[in-house]
Amino acid sequence: MKRVMLTVAYDGTGYCGWQVQPNGIAVQQVLNEALSELTGEEIHTLGASRTDAGVHARGNVAVFDTSARMPGDKYSYALNTRLPDDIKIQGSREVSPEFHPRFTSTVKTYEYKILNRRFPDPTRRNDTCFLYVPLDAERMDRAVRYLIGEHDFRSFQASGETSPDRSTVRTIYSAEVVREDDLIRFRICGNGFLYNMVRILAGTLMEIGKAKIEPEEMEKILACRDRSAAGPTAPARGLTLLEIRYPEWEPDYLSRKPDDIS
Repeated sequence: MKRVMLTVAYDGTGYCGWQVQPNGIAVQQVLNEALSELTGEEIHTLGASRTDAGVHARGNVAVFDTSARMPGDKYSYALNTRLPDDIKIQGSREVSPEFHPRFTSTVKTYEYKILNRRFPDPTRRNDTCFLYVPLDAERMDRAVRYLIGEHDFRSFQASGETSPDRSTVRTIYSAEVVREDDLIRFRICGNGFLYNMVRILAGTLMEIGKAKIEPEEMEKILACRDRSAAGPTAPARGLTLLEIRYPEWEPDYLSRKPDDIS
């Protein structure tokens, strides 16, 4: 038995999210079915990030266990011939059986894209949030600087998701907002994110870009630790999970056998 890691990219428009659930087709379900057909075994993947309905990914991570003899790096090619056009594997390799994509320290990078122009562009409807009200990207970029470092992000967690046993403290390594013509990109990298955190941050930044909230108020919103202090939750379609890294396991640690791990 061996464990194989997949880097998975997908357009989440037509799916109910990553995780298998009874109310629709999930990305994980399609991947499980393709792997089961390929290996002749019943495969159940373990995913790193349970993205919501409509959220996209370029670098989500999943692992599965198999007795099949195919080398780990060949699964990406074999799976891509079986997967639909909106789900594709970007890389695969064998990893240590001890590696778990969720219960290992990570560095995650998300990007939220806002199409800021007078009229919608139908060719960009699936992966951007359209907003015709002019946004000041410089104000938005000033605001995200307050997010860098270790903070309690309870104000940016979806209502009803708070648990007294679960910490809402996260560390943000970098955050920026840049404008490229009519496209505004909000990119953020950290050691983890609360449920809907990036979408709530994006919604708050849009209010700042409209001059309804001052950039300096971001610090006060953080200190409030109250969801009602932040802005609205931005639509899912603008969000993409760009990358998940595992610093403790890279570059060669992923390939070590259990006996080699100190």
